[in-house]
Amino acid sequence: MADLNPIAKRIHNVQPDPVRIVLESGDAGVYRFDSTEFFQREFRGEGRRIDADADADADYRLITSEDYERVLLGRSAPDVEGWEMMGAIAEAEPVEE
Repeated sequence: MADLNPIAKRIHNVQPDPVRIVLESGDAGVYRFDSTEFFQREFRGEGRRIDADADADADYRLITSEDYERVLLGRSAPDVEGWEMMGAIAEAEPVEE
C-alpha cells in the first residue's frame, strides 16, 4: 500500500490540539478538528476555525482528493447551502497554546 498523505498524517497526529493550516492560495487559519480518520489512504476530518477571523457558525471538513495527493478543506455555514471547497492545504503545523 502506498504511503499516507503527509499533511493528513500531521493533522491527524496533532488533533484535537489546534493546527495552523495554510492553503495553496496563501489563506491561513487556525483550526481544531474534533475528529479525523483514515479509511485506507482516504482521509476525513471535521472541526471548526478558532482564530480571530473565525466564523463561529461555520463547520469545516477535510477530505483527500480522488488521487490522494492533496488534502482539501471545505466550509459549510448557515448562509451557504451545502459545502464550499476552500482549496488544497499546502502546510499544516501545530499551534502552541
